[in-house]
Amino acid sequence: MINLGCGSRFHPAWVNVDIVPSNPAVTACDLSKPFPFPDGSFDAVYHSNVLEHIRREHAHAFMRECARILKPGGILRVAVPDLERICRLYLENLQAAANHDRQAEARYDWMMLELLDQTVREHGGGGMLDYLRQVPLPGEDFILERIGNEGRGLLNAIRALPAPQPVSQPSQPITPEQTKPRTLRQRLSEALCPPQAEPPVSGTAEEVAIGRFRLAGEVHQWMYDRFSLARLMTATGLLSPQLMTPQTSRIPAWAEYHLEVGPDGAVHKPDSFVMECVKAG
Repeated sequence: MINLGCGSRFHPAWVNVDIVPSNPAVTACDLSKPFPFPDGSFDAVYHSNVLEHIRREHAHAFMRECARILKPGGILRVAVPDLERICRLYLENLQAAANHDRQAEARYDWMMLELLDQTVREHGGGGMLDYLRQVPLPGEDFILERIGNEGRGLLNAIRALPAPQPVSQPSQPITPEQTKPRTLRQRLSEALCPPQAEPPVSGTAEEVAIGRFRLAGEVHQWMYDRFSLARLMTATGLLSPQLMTPQTSRIPAWAEYHLEVGPDGAVHKPDSFVMECVKAG
């Protein structure tokens, strides 16, 4: 079994790979290239909150690689942010906020961020990070329900940080190292897509910084719902797309690995949905 773009959630029963390993048990692997594994190597391939960071035009090739390394009859399990649920909550709270429900206004503001921020942001953490820095945090219970176990840890980390300082325009050219996503940015976004080649340095310092940031892997390149993900799976030649919960899977002993649900029963990413499919044979 292989966990692609595992981040900090991995299990020793799996082969765990990521672009920047978070632990010696994780192997460095650039998922933008053909995977360094033979055909039919694995009974299960899993990735969580990876696909949305891959450009739409590259998603088919990425999923085809997932299918290639699966054994016949093997299972592909994919977790991605749930665009359908985001849209439903946005519309629900839009209506309530328009009817002067003050509590719904905070939920509406957060759902607008879930819908758009990680696609359009131009700096690490984006509007979500700015929103989470508020004290008190409007709609905190709702936000924690949306971002789950992982988000609760992130919110605690944000509150432990010193207040942000005003950013001055740099007088020297910006280097690639200065624009790499930092640890908090990576944790906020599950930025798992490999960085692209550096663009030529031209334009203003702000233009260069924004361009490099948007190529560094933090932003969402596309969003998926149950229809579009199932269609992508079947277009890759995989069969029987089926919705799962974080607790259920066709992968044997799934619950023992705690990749989506902690030992306490809390879901790591409740804003995501999960789908599995199988390889013919």
